[in-house]
Formats: sequence, structure tokens, C-alpha cells
Amino acid sequence: MNLLTIMLQAAAEPSPASNWSGILMMVLIFVVFYFFMIRPQSKRQKEVRKFQDSLESGKHVVTSGGIYGKIKEVKDNIVVLEIADNVRIKVNKNMVFDSPEDASQQPAK
Repeated sequence: MNLLTIMLQAAAEPSPASNWSGILMMVLIFVVFYFFMIRPQSKRQKEVRKFQDSLESGKHVVTSGGIYGKIKEVKDNIVVLEIADNVRIKVNKNMVFDSPEDASQQPAK
């Protein structure tokens, strides 16, 4: 046997430390994904669900399609929005995502 063959055989056999480093890298990647992607997204979903459950008449809201309106009626899964004088639309409750922060963003009457 020559020296090159011996070196190639030694390089082909993984050491026990390299097995642990691969597992450790996978765990580290999962932890990074959890804290930077999964956790913030689930926290945001909980906030949106809490907001949707607190909808009530008279509140100004924005739908996912960008429609500004004032809630006139809340049923089980339907919200009736007034988007202009005497113009009302029915919207699925899950599509109401936000409330305008200041009066300048609310629809003109």
C-alpha cells in the first residue's frame, strides 16, 4: 500500500466527533428558525386573532384588501362594514386585520 491509499482510507472513516457536530448544527439551525421565524409569526397570529375577537360596532377597521370602513354589525363569522354613506358590505371576520392608528387614515364621510 502506498501513502495516498492510507490517507484516503483514514479520511473516509468519520470520527465520532464529526457525527456530533452535524447533529449540533441541525439543532442550532432549528433553534435559529424557531426564534427568528416561527415564534414571531405565531405571536402575530395570536394578536390578530385577539383583535378579531374584540371587534365591535362603531370601530374603524381595515380589511386585508385595503378597504377602510366602520363596523355596523358583527355576526358569528361576518362583519358588516359601512364604507360610505349608506353603502354597506359583508366581510368575513378573518379578513379584518387592522385598525387605523389616527383619524387621518379613517374614511371621509
